[in-house]
Amino acid sequence: MRYAVVSDIHGNLEALKAVLKDIKKKKISDIPFLGDAVGYGPDPDECVEVLNSECKILLAGNHDRAVLGLTDIEYFNPYAKAAILWTRETIKKENVSILKGLPISKAIEGKKIFIVHSTPKEPKQWHYLLTLWDAEINFHYFDSKICLLGHSHQSFIIERLPSGEMITYRSEAKIGETKRYIINVGSVGQPRDGDHRACYAIIDDSSVKLQRVEYDIKKTQDKMRMHGLPLPLIERLERGV
Repeated sequence: MRYAVVSDIHGNLEALKAVLKDIKKKKISDIPFLGDAVGYGPDPDECVEVLNSECKILLAGNHDRAVLGLTDIEYFNPYAKAAILWTRETIKKENVSILKGLPISKAIEGKKIFIVHSTPKEPKQWHYLLTLWDAEINFHYFDSKICLLGHSHQSFIIERLPSGEMITYRSEAKIGETKRYIINVGSVGQPRDGDHRACYAIIDDSSVKLQRVEYDIKKTQDKMRMHGLPLPLIERLERGV
């Protein structure tokens, strides 16, 4: 087992290309995608096409479903809503068809790993898993040893011991034989943990590591300005918030 796991690209082609280049340098070929190919960023078509080409396993996120009209955007903030409406007008029909065919969760690696965009509990409600209490609840909603997710754009590793005690790791951890894990793989296209670099996870039988990759933020920002996307979405990229 060796995966490079990506999530939350959000139309940021420069970040996606930089991450895929890093993955290829590490000679990893299995690249599960955990959802949100589109939304916020300027290259929805290109991102969907690259992901569909490079990833054997793809999930849908709330922004993907919102572009399809399957998730209500009334709860989105005004900037996210504006980006969704722009994406709906821009995206090609072929790529809409790709997004329509994506599930929101899946078991892989002989059910050893459960992947989902948001949370194991009520995945269609797009809840956020942000605290250890959220984790404690969600550990009861999947049977696999490991759950990989995204959605919050904040990377972390939570290890649950047989006793119920939980330990949090920021960048890497060993995979213990009797322990279970919830791992947020972070965001490729719009990190929100104070680090502007694209984030993804490498996981194998013995360990998980969160990787950070520099990319051409200015190029992404210039494209966003050209398309008239909201200024706060443009500015936040360089701050990682």
